[in-house]
Amino acid sequence: MFIPAICVAAEAEEKKMETLDEVVVTATKIEETRKDVPNSVLLYDDIDLEFSPATGIGEVLANDPGIDWRTQGDFGGAAQSIHIRGMSSNATQVFINGVSINSPSLGLADVSRLPLNNIANIEVVKGSGSLLYGTGAMGGTVSIFTKRPTQDRVNLAIAGSTGTNQTYDLGVENGMFFSDTMGYYLTANYLESDGFRSNSDLDHKDVSLNLVLDRGEKLDLSLYGQYIDRDFGRPGIKPPSDTATYYIDGIDVYNKNAASLRDKGGDEDGLLVFTAKSSPNDMLDITLLGDVSSLENYNYMRYVNSFTMTLPGAESWTTNTVYEVEGDVDITFSDRGDLLLGAEYIHYDWKNKSVDLDGFGHRLKDSWKRTGEDLHSTGIYGEMHYQLFSPVKVLAGLRHEDNSGFGTETLPRFGVVVSPRQNTVLKLSSGKHFRAPTPNDLFWPDDGFSRGNPDLQAETGWHTDVTWEQSLKQDRIFFTASYFHWTIDDKIQWEPDSNGVYVPENLRSFTGDGFEAGAKFQIMANLRLDLGYTYIDAEEESRAYTVMDYGWPPDFPPNFAYDWVKRRAAYTPKHLFKGGLTSFTDFGLTVTAVARYTGDRVTYRTETDTSYPDTKTVKYEMDSYWTVDLKLVQQIKDHLSVSLLGTNLFDKEYDTFLDSFTDYSTSTTTVEGYPGAGRSVFVKLAYAY
Repeated sequence: MFIPAICVAAEAEEKKMETLDEVVVTATKIEETRKDVPNSVLLYDDIDLEFSPATGIGEVLANDPGIDWRTQGDFGGAAQSIHIRGMSSNATQVFINGVSINSPSLGLADVSRLPLNNIANIEVVKGSGSLLYGTGAMGGTVSIFTKRPTQDRVNLAIAGSTGTNQTYDLGVENGMFFSDTMGYYLTANYLESDGFRSNSDLDHKDVSLNLVLDRGEKLDLSLYGQYIDRDFGRPGIKPPSDTATYYIDGIDVYNKNAASLRDKGGDEDGLLVFTAKSSPNDMLDITLLGDVSSLENYNYMRYVNSFTMTLPGAESWTTNTVYEVEGDVDITFSDRGDLLLGAEYIHYDWKNKSVDLDGFGHRLKDSWKRTGEDLHSTGIYGEMHYQLFSPVKVLAGLRHEDNSGFGTETLPRFGVVVSPRQNTVLKLSSGKHFRAPTPNDLFWPDDGFSRGNPDLQAETGWHTDVTWEQSLKQDRIFFTASYFHWTIDDKIQWEPDSNGVYVPENLRSFTGDGFEAGAKFQIMANLRLDLGYTYIDAEEESRAYTVMDYGWPPDFPPNFAYDWVKRRAAYTPKHLFKGGLTSFTDFGLTVTAVARYTGDRVTYRTETDTSYPDTKTVKYEMDSYWTVDLKLVQQIKDHLSVSLLGTNLFDKEYDTFLDSFTDYSTSTTTVEGYPGAGRSVFVKLAYAY
């Protein structure tokens, strides 16, 4: 059965404004309404995703209250990460159907890999999530739930698009129940693009399958599998516009568009998740989860040897295989409260191999390096929710974590929800959080330039927020506002040791305070306005080097001198704003426009002072910027639609990160940026049945 997109959208918008009664699962691992959870949350359904002027998950969430979306530039394979309330990207845990997809090696999740067409809904829960979700859930969690088949409906969709930079995208999805209780949902996508610059191409393929056995509340089983394969160029920063193409032995090394014309990368990810849910009676809800995931990352790098004027390099492969078993039991012990009990075991298998390349790009047989380590963690947790009296609900819980990498942690959490009026909710949430050191931090092999540190401790701290939520005018207006404060101690950062080798160390503190607010206005039945604003005051404590003398061991030992300083956190904007307007017309046209403002950012670099080895810390300021995106979707017939998507319509130029560039033709070194994506326009034709 096919339902025209405009009808689905209208029904969804009508339901969406019942804001305080929206169902949230991941805040407490049980189904509760928004007004009953102590956290500030953001919720997105399939309609939000369908009509959002976005090409990926990051753009959907970008600049919503508390959310900072960052990209590693404008090339096709550029990593994209989610930062919550000014914390690092490794403080955000991203889940697919309950399984973390954060790279164990890096600690962060690259959301650029994830297709939109297999997603049913997304939940963002802000605040400490370590009690329920363990390591890394310090800023919050982003939980993605994939599509499932629907009873008495056959879903079939085929869509193709083309656009800027020779970009072509083809997607297929199909779902149905083939018996009274068993069904499937299948998606597949292919994407290729030349990218904005030289060596910024992308070739992406993914497929997913969700098999379900649905017997209602008594038993629900699902087996979800996903495979992603990507190959891409890595152009690096953008050199100055007057840079001439540079060659070594007839090989082009860089030009005015790309600092590297040779570097490449690739990802091959697989995920298999089995989930069983059962509610045998009114008092008991049981969830069991078992999964295995494999993430392989490939890097190919060439660089200029300024002494020999050759082009050596290296290849490396990093593989993470993760096995997990988790079980949760929710016991409703009275009409006022329930108790959640859970346990999880995770085993990490980390492997890294690399080989050096000679000046002609040939592998040096004697340079192979192979290393591997196993890690495991066990978490046991419990959380109670209790309605003290009519307007007041409390939450309290505790987690004990035993990690083979750093030891143990005990993590408390508590919350209070007060509903003085039917449409007014006040919330308090506070919890201890932690982030375990990654295998890269612990075990990176000593290559003469860097090495891991097996003695690292976990980062720890607290995250507290107070939230007010208000619904007005029969749910046609909704406000939310939060104040938050967080701390991180023993921050892990890579610094040079006494021999000049970069080693991760537990440094000092990282703190943040801020305010976020959001509003939804159902102006008319077919017109909605969304607004979001975030203020972040984040401060890092770091080393400011005054001497960096690498010496010439053993005759001339290295010498490093520094002062401890507190300063504004690098790359963190103080101000974020988002405004969105969506209109549904009677003739099947949906128009969505989104404007985003990202405030100025700073970063710091250690540079030579008057002469080597004296150094100084130089602060670089990155300008604020606006972007505007627009999407039009026109229903042509019952089964056919065409859409036009434009991102960064005014082609605003901005940088996402900074790094140094050396032009060997002129022997000059400058600091340049990874440019953000410029204007892109895509046309899409979709058939749905």
